[in-house]
Amino acid sequence: MIRCWKTEKWSSRLCATSSTKWGIHFDIARKEEKIAELEYKMGEPTFWDNPEAAQKITQELNDVKSGIETYKNLLAKFDDAQILLELALEEEDLSQEADIAAEISAIEKGLENLRLEIMLSEPYDANNAILTLHAGAGGTEAQDWTQMLLRMYVRWAERHGFEVETVDLLPGDEAGVKSATVFVKGHNAYGYLKSEKGIHRLVRISPFDSNARRHTSFSACDIMPEIDDAVEVDINMADVRVDTYRASGAGGQHINKTSSAVRMTHIPTGIVVQCQNERSQIQNRERCLKMLRAKLFELELEKKEAEIAGLEGDLKKIEWGSQIRSYVFQPYKLVKDLRTGEETGNVQAVMDGDIDPFIRAFLAAKANVKI
Repeated sequence: MIRCWKTEKWSSRLCATSSTKWGIHFDIARKEEKIAELEYKMGEPTFWDNPEAAQKITQELNDVKSGIETYKNLLAKFDDAQILLELALEEEDLSQEADIAAEISAIEKGLENLRLEIMLSEPYDANNAILTLHAGAGGTEAQDWTQMLLRMYVRWAERHGFEVETVDLLPGDEAGVKSATVFVKGHNAYGYLKSEKGIHRLVRISPFDSNARRHTSFSACDIMPEIDDAVEVDINMADVRVDTYRASGAGGQHINKTSSAVRMTHIPTGIVVQCQNERSQIQNRERCLKMLRAKLFELELEKKEAEIAGLEGDLKKIEWGSQIRSYVFQPYKLVKDLRTGEETGNVQAVMDGDIDPFIRAFLAAKANVKI
């Protein structure tokens, strides 16, 4: 037999991904118990008396079932790859190497995704996310950078099958956007995107500079979990100033000719939220209140974390020295996360939404595990 044959390395990689303890590692037994529990609740005669609660249980059941199905498909892939490898080694068939390599790579990627989901075990990780971007120092260049980041996150969300809904968008004076707020809807949206909270720094030759000089720009990304009504958040509406105004930008005659846009200012904290994308003022008020609840809830969480860790909050002044990630377009190409050290030279892929390596590195560092 050809023992020095390249396929031996695939044998080693396959052994390294042994499925013997997968079920224990991914807590499949507990997930199957959860399915039984949720299905029992759905079988109760009063289940649909509260449609909103029923819908959440149904969604949770679908999410857990999807995880089990992913695990089973991965297990089947492993069995197929093992059989294929054994046959190839027995027959010393070099032609099978490409197929074996593809199967093992798919298994490793699937395992990586499952490990990532295990890290999303903190409260509210499974919730929808509210993502807000604000242009910082840099003028028009920073506003263009903010629009580029918005596109990056929308592309990432689309890749992962999340629904994206824009609730507020303030265009820049010449180009880009000054600020934007979007809801990213889907299982674990907040768990993944919480890694993006902070200041993002861009270095490039500005297309808005006639002298083609290199500029540094900043944009702040804030991520909050969408909080349902079951979570108590105390808001005294006497402390909230509500302003209405005409929406800006596209949206048709109704949205631009009536004061349907709503801005809420929480006076004690200075928190400001606004929404202009719904057709009616009532709908925009509801959206604003939802965002204000999420922001106040996040503020309380940050206070508790700061007390425990003796640290200040994540967001700092939107300028030099406070960034979490740098995106360098010139004089070289590099995207580097300053918290984890994760980096890549493929800037275009990142701007097209390939930010998963940064998310994985952040979650792994937070969980203190190797990836």
